[in-house]
Amino acid sequence: MTPEAALAEIAAHGDAERAAGARAYHKSKRTHLGVPNPVLNDLTKGWRQTLDVPERVAMADGLWRTDVYEARLAAAKLLTQARIRPDDAAWRLIAGWVPDFDSWAIADHACMAGQKRLVADPARLDEVEAWTRSDHLWTRRAALVITLPWTKQNFPKDHEIAARERVLGWAAGYVSDHQWFIQKAVAWWVRELGKHDVPRARAFLDAHGAGMKPFAAREAAKYLAD
Repeated sequence: MTPEAALAEIAAHGDAERAAGARAYHKSKRTHLGVPNPVLNDLTKGWRQTLDVPERVAMADGLWRTDVYEARLAAAKLLTQARIRPDDAAWRLIAGWVPDFDSWAIADHACMAGQKRLVADPARLDEVEAWTRSDHLWTRRAALVITLPWTKQNFPKDHEIAARERVLGWAAGYVSDHQWFIQKAVAWWVRELGKHDVPRARAFLDAHGAGMKPFAAREAAKYLAD
C-alpha cells in the first residue's frame, strides 16, 4: 500500500462538518478531513498487521509529508508500538518530525510513538536533552511530553530514578519560561509524577512552585495530599 492509497482510505471516512469544527478548534490552516480517532485507530491497526517495519516507516514518512491533519496522526499511530525491531529508522523518523510540530494534538501523538522508542533505548535521552535548548517552543515542550513514561514507576529502579531526576532538572530549567505551553508541560510532568511519587513531586513544587504560573502550580499539585 502506498501513502496515497492510505490517505484515500482515511479520506473515505471524512466528514466536512467535523473537519470544519476541528480546524476551528485547533486554529489550524492545514487540511482536516474530519475523521475521528477511533477510525484512525482501526485503520492503522490493520496496516500494522500487513506491513513490515521498513514498510511501516516508509508509510509513516509518506503520510506525515502530506501535512494533512489526520494523516499525521495516522503516521504517529503506525509507529506507536512497544516492540519494533529494528527501531533505529522509526526513532530517526519520529525525532525528525519534532521540528515540524506546531500544535499540541499532532505533537502529542508523535510523542506517544516516541515514548515507546525512548523506553526501548533510554540512551536516546541524550538526544532529547538537546531539544531543551531549542529556540522552537514545540521542540522544548516535546522533551517533557516524550519522557512522561519516567513519571509512572511506583518502585523505580536506579536507572529509572536517574532518568527521572534528569528530566526534573530540565523541568526546573523551564520554570522561568512563562509561555503557556511550557508551563503546562512542566505541570503535566509533575502532576503525573505525583500519582506515583508524592514526596518527589512535592519536593519539586517546594523548590520551584513559586516560580511557576499559578495555574501550572495548581495543576502540578493536583494529586498531592494536603
